[in-house]
Amino acid sequence: MIMLAVAFLLGMILCLLFGVPYIDFLKKHMIGQYVKDCAPEAHAKKQGTPTTGGIFIILAIILGSIIALAMAQCLSTEAFIILLTLLFYTFAGFQDDYIKIKGKGNDGLTPRGKLLRQIAIAMLPTIYLMMTKDDASSVAIGHYMLNLGWLYPVFAIFVITGASNAYNLTDGLDGLAASTGIFSFLACALICLFSGYPEASIISGAVAGALAGFLRYNKPKAQVFMGDTGSLAIGGLLGTVAVLGKFEILLILIAGIFVMETLSVIIQVTSFKTTGKRVFKMAPIHHHFELCDWSEKKIVVVFALVSAILSGIAIVLYVLMNRGII
Repeated sequence: MIMLAVAFLLGMILCLLFGVPYIDFLKKHMIGQYVKDCAPEAHAKKQGTPTTGGIFIILAIILGSIIALAMAQCLSTEAFIILLTLLFYTFAGFQDDYIKIKGKGNDGLTPRGKLLRQIAIAMLPTIYLMMTKDDASSVAIGHYMLNLGWLYPVFAIFVITGASNAYNLTDGLDGLAASTGIFSFLACALICLFSGYPEASIISGAVAGALAGFLRYNKPKAQVFMGDTGSLAIGGLLGTVAVLGKFEILLILIAGIFVMETLSVIIQVTSFKTTGKRVFKMAPIHHHFELCDWSEKKIVVVFALVSAILSGIAIVLYVLMNRGII
């Protein structure tokens, strides 16, 4: 628990320190966000806000994790795999952001190109898991273990890729992805700690700390956006930790807000294509609430509160499952 707290503080402090010079660099070189024409009108004022802030978040996570892992004597292959996965997702996200910035628009990688990159990266932790864990193909449902056999690698890649995309969809309001992500990663950190995965616990703690530090610069009105550089990577890391920590099903609760955002898009697209009608005023669902006259701050606070509650429930359920009560 002490090293978890150390990792959190390191991630937060390093992110706060890296933020000022990096934001100044972005402003100096006019590297800003381009807002989609279909976005709510209030988003027009966000045009030109510095983006790719994910770079200093990821740097803080990696350095904070390595320092804390070294202090805890947990610099293992598993820790290396987790951080390498994070780094690869960062490169994929940065490529997407770079294309948008260079083209002075909001069209980055093609959906197919982005998805193929996400799947390829997700294979790294999946292959590592299959090669090193005896129960790799099993998924915990309550205190029962369901063996998926050869289907498990497909399931694991789906979880990691899905988490990456879901977190990316959530990053649409100032402070939304950061604030909700803090509680999700704190839940991951505690579950990994309880289940005997110190490496994943420490790294998750560093992520939560870095997101808390980033919130200083990203809260309304945001000084910087994390961009796909940050959102694809952090979401991919969330799925990776759940897969390696073997709490894939609980991720539905831990990432409840991100799941809700994704489902709102799926429901909206499906409804419009089949009936010609929209279920929500706009998707993802945080835009729906914007068009219902909720303030940006109110949406962020409510969503963060829901994330905290769902993460707390996930922790309680894990403890009950671990004791064989459910």
